[in-house]
Amino acid sequence: MMLFLRQFRAELLKLFARKRTWMGFGAFFLLEVIILLKLQSAEAARFFQRDFQRSAGGLSLLFEDYFRGLTMAFTVMVFTLFLLGSVFLALVGGDIVSKEVEDGTLRMTLCRPITRLRVLLIKYLSCVTYTLVLVLFIGLSALLTGMAWRGTGGLFAFVPEEKLMILYPQTEGLIRYGASMLLQTASLVTITTLAFMFSCFNAKPAAATVITLTLFLADRILSFMPQFESYRHWFMTTHMATWTNIFREPIPWDRIAGDYLYLLGLNGTFLIIGFAVFSRRDFKS
Repeated sequence: MMLFLRQFRAELLKLFARKRTWMGFGAFFLLEVIILLKLQSAEAARFFQRDFQRSAGGLSLLFEDYFRGLTMAFTVMVFTLFLLGSVFLALVGGDIVSKEVEDGTLRMTLCRPITRLRVLLIKYLSCVTYTLVLVLFIGLSALLTGMAWRGTGGLFAFVPEEKLMILYPQTEGLIRYGASMLLQTASLVTITTLAFMFSCFNAKPAAATVITLTLFLADRILSFMPQFESYRHWFMTTHMATWTNIFREPIPWDRIAGDYLYLLGLNGTFLIIGFAVFSRRDFKS
């Protein structure tokens, strides 16, 4: 176990030593600042106030108590993490194996007394760790930046495509916001796993990333088309969006569990395919 942990630590150091690993952190922070600056405008305030009055009714006088940092952080998470996050997760997941194969370093690794399954397991756990770190960074940085500009207050959770519009006081809003970061990590791991699977194939890093993003975006687009409404439950992005259910009252735990069991099955399938393909590859030539 100690040897495994040392190898895992070395893989993490190697992963976070790459410049492209940090691209997502910088891009998200810059995007957060731009969005939060835009949310300070009178136009954005009118937009939120309109939806707030529709949701709160007689509580519309409390708008200023909810148009605060927590609501802004939630807005940033909803409109950026799912789509833009998939880009950087696909980049890291599609790069972690195929890049080392391309550079020839993986052949040197396999010359040592270590199984291919162990190599892939360590690399996959590193990708999952990166997913968690990226989501936590985005969520916490958006929250801290939003609170620094607008102060503390309640949460106005508004997700039109999920038919979600609800208010929470500050303490409960923070608890649900924190829980949503963990659920979003569980959702986005599916993108990481899909990219990791293609990275195990005999493909260039860029090809693995592009194929992953193509499948993800195609799945996302088709799931929103009215013509595919009856098939919506088969699309992975439908189940990935279940993290928003943590903001419903009461929380539909059975639905959340069912969605994540579906995603767990997908992740297991992707891993089995990736491991099977990688174990049959020839690295001698």
